[in-house]
Parts: sequence; C-alpha cells; structure tokens
Amino acid sequence: MCICIHCALVDRCRTYHEVETQHQQPHLTDQPDFEPQSPTINVNIRMTDGTYDQIEMEWDVVDCQSFVADRDRWARLRPGELIPT
Repeated sequence: MCICIHCALVDRCRTYHEVETQHQQPHLTDQPDFEPQSPTINVNIRMTDGTYDQIEMEWDVVDCQSFVADRDRWARLRPGELIPT
C-alpha cells in the first residue's frame, strides 16, 4: 500500500501526483509544489489475462524521507471515496 495516503504532504507532493497520473486517477491538486526527498516506489506488474498481452501496473510509494505522518489525510481530502490500495 502507498504510504502517501497517511502523509500530511500528499496533496502538495509531486511524486504522489505522478502516482495519480500512472493510475489515471484525479489529482488532489493540479500544481503540486513539494519535491519529496528520496521517495522509493515499488512497481508491481501483473498479467491480467495470463499473458503479457495485457498487464496491470500498481505504483506504491513505500518509503520517503519527507514522510510526515497524518493518519487518513487522503481520506479527509476525498471524503466518501474509496481509499486507494
């Protein structure tokens, strides 16, 4: 799971903005103004049809030196929406 959903800076973060782009999700902000230090992103690749003809990629930030804990920050910014997993 992406640690960004529990980060105080999620709505300002350029890296999270790119993760949203990769997932084709609406952005929390159109112009993020924060460049995080040393984010680590895991990219999981799955075959959706048993072959490599169709693949699904899951991008998750799993570590970041700029992480500032704010439990459920993403959910407060998007009330009523499903939390990304």
